[in-house]
Amino acid sequence: MTNPARHSEEKVPAIKLAVFQYLIALVLVILISGLWRLQVLGAQNYRALAQANRVRKVPILAPRGKIYDREGRLIVDNYPSVTCFLVPEQARYLQADLPLIASGLHMDVEQIQSTLRHYRHTPNYQPIPLKSDITPDELAFIAAHGNELPELETIDEQRRLYPSNGFAAHLIGYVGEVSEEMLDDPRYAFYQPGDVVGRSGVEEAYDPILRGQDGSRDIVVDSHGRELGVLGTEVPTPGTSLKLTIDLDIQEAAEKALGQRNGAIVAIDPRTGEVLAMVSRPTFDPNDFAIRIHRDEWNKLINDPEHPLLNKAIQAQLAPGSTFKIIEAVAGLQEGIAQNLIVDCHGGENFYGRFFKCWISARHQSHGITNITKGIFQSCDVYFYTLAEKLGIDKIAEWAHKFGLGEKTGIDLPDEVAGIMPSPEWKMRNYHQKWFAGETISVGIGQGAIAATPIQLVRAIAGIASDGALKRPHVVFPDEVPASLREYYQEQFPGSGNKTVPISYANWVTVTDAMSQVLSFAGTAGFAHLNGVDVAGKTGSAQTMSNALAQKLGHAHTMDDNAWFVGVSPRRNPEIAVCILWEKGAEGYLSARLAAQVIEAYVDKQRRLGNNLRPPVQKRAVGTPHTPNAPAPRTTAARAQKTMEMAGVWNAPADSPAAIAGQRAFPLPPAPDGQPQVLRGARFLLTPSAASTTPHAVQQR
Repeated sequence: MTNPARHSEEKVPAIKLAVFQYLIALVLVILISGLWRLQVLGAQNYRALAQANRVRKVPILAPRGKIYDREGRLIVDNYPSVTCFLVPEQARYLQADLPLIASGLHMDVEQIQSTLRHYRHTPNYQPIPLKSDITPDELAFIAAHGNELPELETIDEQRRLYPSNGFAAHLIGYVGEVSEEMLDDPRYAFYQPGDVVGRSGVEEAYDPILRGQDGSRDIVVDSHGRELGVLGTEVPTPGTSLKLTIDLDIQEAAEKALGQRNGAIVAIDPRTGEVLAMVSRPTFDPNDFAIRIHRDEWNKLINDPEHPLLNKAIQAQLAPGSTFKIIEAVAGLQEGIAQNLIVDCHGGENFYGRFFKCWISARHQSHGITNITKGIFQSCDVYFYTLAEKLGIDKIAEWAHKFGLGEKTGIDLPDEVAGIMPSPEWKMRNYHQKWFAGETISVGIGQGAIAATPIQLVRAIAGIASDGALKRPHVVFPDEVPASLREYYQEQFPGSGNKTVPISYANWVTVTDAMSQVLSFAGTAGFAHLNGVDVAGKTGSAQTMSNALAQKLGHAHTMDDNAWFVGVSPRRNPEIAVCILWEKGAEGYLSARLAAQVIEAYVDKQRRLGNNLRPPVQKRAVGTPHTPNAPAPRTTAARAQKTMEMAGVWNAPADSPAAIAGQRAFPLPPAPDGQPQVLRGARFLLTPSAASTTPHAVQQR
């Protein structure tokens, strides 16, 4: 007989059975949805992954745009090259293969391992650039060991070809692999490790235009990675070529003029702001970066005390010396102070209990009675000490800022610096100290805390010569930039840009005429005079270190000054302006000679283009010793008469008759007795029997 109680215990409760049924249904739903996701929703994705097992996407790198000068002459080109890549995913025994790879590619094992460590965070399927610009024998090695080393691949690409010997290197810049720091910059958000980008100069500034868009080729491979065929090709889009404002003829003249001297040369067209030439020394060879610079070479460049990678034209912040006197002169005239300011230079003057020397005191001379004109063309420090005292540092700083000192010009090159224009607010903000009156005296001659770049100075002086119109310097023609990128470039290179500083006509004429006399026989740059060319400018010598400090630090000799010159041609509304910085060049007139070579090259070219040729200027080569009393070449008649030429310079009353033919007259301040004076000069013919001089036409140096 069956026990009813036992039968009820073996029976599963209905609620528990329902739970099991729902659990089974839930599992089935999950399985069915997973199958649906894999086979339907994810079909395309997994089909692509499966396709990737036999199809490989090989990148086709876009060639960078070429770079031309303003006349369409090629400056930077490309050349075909082959790069070896390593794909870790395709390697069977990567570490065991490294010695063979290193031997075939003429590399060190450690060098390959360092590259692998650098790309350790990249996916295994992504090709790693191993060696660029491989040789034909290395290419043959890769082809011959395709079965043993399936991880090695090659890609054809275009490499940069730059001018040799560092020609315009700082202006053009160079290219290199994008760094990890750059990848964190929003500007490089679309770049990948290993991509080649511009790293300085025009190459960096205009990389978005020059770069282009890479393409790719889909190839079918077998299980060993061997190519079986091509499925399709995405053609790359080459980068856009650029036309620079640079004139290769003027650039070459500037390169030759500066030679191996440390410093910089900048030549611009003041009417537009177009940069005609830019040179910086010492230089470097950007072709070394076009492949991949060796670590030792890179360390040598960045540790070089002369800083060869520094573009001194826009990055050298140095005291401008007496070139600053032009800006101060305009300030003094516009403020109504300099017109009637006359000083008596005795080789120095006392200000605030300290004696400030004039540069001419080193020659045991003095300038004597000096007005604004003589103060400029003979660069009298005492005059500008006095003018600075009367203007005050606030007015000096105000006018200096008007002409762009202490702020970037906005030139379209990376890493321009702003320089320094000191003021009481500047000193308190940076040093938490008050301004001392004696500091104003030093600033008055472009010394002290003031620091400017060559591009700032050439723009400022050119702007003054252009009746106060300052243009933003630029190295690429604006119409070369797509309209969609113009606002971007304005933001990338901020600066004072185009501006106009009102200058009265009388003051403009006074300053520019005085600048033209700088290159006369009575000026500080008479040796740079060019016959038949209207050139105006200003010399400057700026101490790199005081002689007292140099001796205190143990230097055997006094430190040579930096030699500056800023010149324009013609003197008013110029077509070209040139700034020369010769580090430790000692004297500004030596830099003026270098500027004369650049200006002469420009003028000669313009005359050739206009079929208005002139005879070549006969001038002494740079570096040739000067003999002040060397006679000028004499004619046959003069030699027969045994005559001799000599020059004379003297002061005379302004109302005295012009008794000497061909004399040159320059206005001077009144004599101590109040009588007006002029500085007169002429060249004489002397004969052995002559009791007096016979006038002859003056010939300027």
